[in-house]
Amino acid sequence: MTVQETAPTQINATPYAAPQYDVPSIMAGLYGDGIIGLKGAFPREWAARLGEELAVLYRDALARPGGAVGRGTNRHYVEIHPEDISGFYDLVTHPWVQTVCASVLGPNYKIVEIGFDVPNPGAKDQPWHRDFRAGDETLVDRRLNSLAFNLTTVDVEEDMGPFEIAPGTQWDDPSEYDHGMFPPVSLFPRYHALAQRKLPKMGDISVRSALTIHRGTANVSTKPRPVLVLGVDAPGAGHDEFHDLQFTRGYYERLPQAVKDHLICRVVDELEPIVQGHTIEGLMMGDA
Repeated sequence: MTVQETAPTQINATPYAAPQYDVPSIMAGLYGDGIIGLKGAFPREWAARLGEELAVLYRDALARPGGAVGRGTNRHYVEIHPEDISGFYDLVTHPWVQTVCASVLGPNYKIVEIGFDVPNPGAKDQPWHRDFRAGDETLVDRRLNSLAFNLTTVDVEEDMGPFEIAPGTQWDDPSEYDHGMFPPVSLFPRYHALAQRKLPKMGDISVRSALTIHRGTANVSTKPRPVLVLGVDAPGAGHDEFHDLQFTRGYYERLPQAVKDHLICRVVDELEPIVQGHTIEGLMMGDA
């Protein structure tokens, strides 16, 4: 066979990427719009079981002082223990999740947070915001060093307060933002013009830069809209300071080393209640 006749071979220069996923598209999406998704990543039955587990955890959190953090009217965030849900291992070993993390954050990425948001009926529009301040890695070096994965446990409909995001705004200058996170009202027309509402279905997964300007919208339905959140950092990003990832010794020892390598956590004899460290004061105080 001559050189011209040689069958073309796909070369993936990123050895930690699953071959079925396209790394350039992943990078372009997160560095461009600031959000990408994968339809049908998990079976609907998997998402339904997750929803049942989160409902129990939510009731328990609401009954425990400090168990749930307000994120606006009729909205809460609850940080949980990975072993409180049956699908943690499935999630962190999903080849798309692994490929996205390794491609954007590097092969030594670290899982630092797992929890869930619940916009309940009566939740109002949140103000446009980022989830934390942008550092020099992003503002100067133009590098993303943290990602947030979201998995809905329900089919999201227009009246359920869908998540809304302003693509490309992860690079916006925050010099006029309150606390580096909340843009002034004078910038809202820009975000309204860019806004995309997301209507994921059970089993879908998305990932975004938490610096991309976003908000939850008003839930005028009679149904809550729970969504699981998985936070992942590049080494040294430092967001583990706001979280308390814990594993019991028995659970941790059963995890393969390939998973342990990506955890920043405490290994304990008995799980301790999580004292929420990632409060977002501007969301606790009110709505837009």
